[in-house]
Amino acid sequence: MKHLIAPVFALALAACATTPTVYQPAVGPEAVGYSEYRIEPGRYRITFQGGPGAPADYVADLALLRAADLAIADGYDWFRVSDRFLQGRADRGPRVSFGVGGTDFGRRSAVGLGVGTGFNLGGGPAVAATLEVLMGRGPRPPGGDVYDPRMVRQSIGPRVRA
Repeated sequence: MKHLIAPVFALALAACATTPTVYQPAVGPEAVGYSEYRIEPGRYRITFQGGPGAPADYVADLALLRAADLAIADGYDWFRVSDRFLQGRADRGPRVSFGVGGTDFGRRSAVGLGVGTGFNLGGGPAVAATLEVLMGRGPRPPGGDVYDPRMVRQSIGPRVRA
């Protein structure tokens, strides 16, 4: 029996392990990392899938960083985010629940009140950020949705595990 306890405990710990959110290509449809689809020359749909519990802002920054890297690699001077989509939500921490129940035993009755707390050991649901970007050359057009890819790389790159 002693020999079974250690492997069962190790499997339980492995089940609790989560994949960290790092800047890398996704190796499958649900894997952590980025993937892109070239819609046409200079237009991409980029998705970054975060790991469980990754903050939504962090995942959105990683998607923006991937857009910047694609623009730099393809020789573009700027890119515009024409559409943004965030799927999932970050786990907001512990939850508290209340319950009330009652029963009747003939001439006797009872009422119960319960309070419970829950913690997600898996790190919370995963968040995915999807961007559709249009890339261009020449002077950067005006607008808050237009980015210089080199400046994005310079400002976001050091803050993430890239």
